[in-house]
Amino acid sequence: MPQFLTLSMTTYEMEKKKKKKKKADEHPQSIASFNGDLSSMTAPPFILSSTSLVEYSSYWAEHPSIFAAPALEKDPQKRALSVLKWFLSTLKQQYSSRSEKLGSEKKPLNPFLGELFLGEWEDEAGTTRLVSEQVSHHPPVTAYCIWNKEKGVQLQGYNAQKASFSRTINVKQVGHALLHLAEFDEDYLITLPPLYIEGLITGSPYVELDKKTYITSSSGYTSCINYSGRGWLSGKKNTFSASLYQTRKEKDVLYTVEGQWNESYKIKDGKSKDVIEEINANEIKTTPLKLKPTEEQDELESRRAWKNVAKGIEIGDMDLVSREKSAIENKQRELRRKEKEEGREWERRYFRRVDRHARFEELADKVGAERDEKQTNGVWVFDEEHGKKLGTPLQAKESK
Repeated sequence: MPQFLTLSMTTYEMEKKKKKKKKADEHPQSIASFNGDLSSMTAPPFILSSTSLVEYSSYWAEHPSIFAAPALEKDPQKRALSVLKWFLSTLKQQYSSRSEKLGSEKKPLNPFLGELFLGEWEDEAGTTRLVSEQVSHHPPVTAYCIWNKEKGVQLQGYNAQKASFSRTINVKQVGHALLHLAEFDEDYLITLPPLYIEGLITGSPYVELDKKTYITSSSGYTSCINYSGRGWLSGKKNTFSASLYQTRKEKDVLYTVEGQWNESYKIKDGKSKDVIEEINANEIKTTPLKLKPTEEQDELESRRAWKNVAKGIEIGDMDLVSREKSAIENKQRELRRKEKEEGREWERRYFRRVDRHARFEELADKVGAERDEKQTNGVWVFDEEHGKKLGTPLQAKESK
């Protein structure tokens, strides 16, 4: 090869790398100044995730034995503490595991209406199953149900996100979760924390939780979790404090928990202040979620539907990403057009919309939780029988 051509190609590659770096440096700042719907924001490969948002429901139960543990506790006060421990164990998976694994928080793929994510966990607690379905596209809403039939534990809920932008991305999570323990006919309402994205300007985005969330039970116990982000005194990110008390007796604290939800925290007796337990979130092992092989999945299942888009993101081929995304989006537009012409709407497979949920309203009143059906296109409840009629593709064969 002629020397001048080699030099020319070298110069070209250097310029190409400079332009790529410049775009990477500029994009976090463009996000910080972006104003609009978060789902409509386009992003280059370095900030795109190859995972659909519909998969995020699995973070609730990546520790299946901890999820099922409250069903084994006979004492209602200790049972409420067990529920709080389970909830805290989910925070690292839900809000920091991606940035730790990938180096920074990535923008997930926006699920299409009817998209499914189905699987199961196997551990000493038995089989724990997951159904996650995109039940609304405008606004985007994901509904989910996770249950362990043997232990009589079921979690169901739904959520949407409303984003606003100033110096950072602020996300209000709309929706809730309800945990049911069959043996005690007991329910726990779990509200969802607001969050914001830190590290945009530096190009290493990560999630911080904000304000507070509640877990309140039909048995008369409430946990309040306060998130302070990077603590003023400690200087450590993901700082929180929690207290558990009999409902509406906030000053008579039974247990407290303090620390970092992504690192370690201590559980203390509310009166003696003695440390009951110290938990290191990094030492809690996750259980792999088993999925069907991609080629055997239903065409609505996330991994199969987004397979080519995910491939494009992973190799940095935005032409492939754009082409495959457009194919999915155009198919969805055609389905919506046809439904409108025929005067019907998409039939959800595993969830149905109801006018109201009495148990949610009863528990929500105890902690001042908002009704949210206008922001989530309805109230969504799991309908296992309907799913069975349509066929339940839950025979998992491989790990996530």
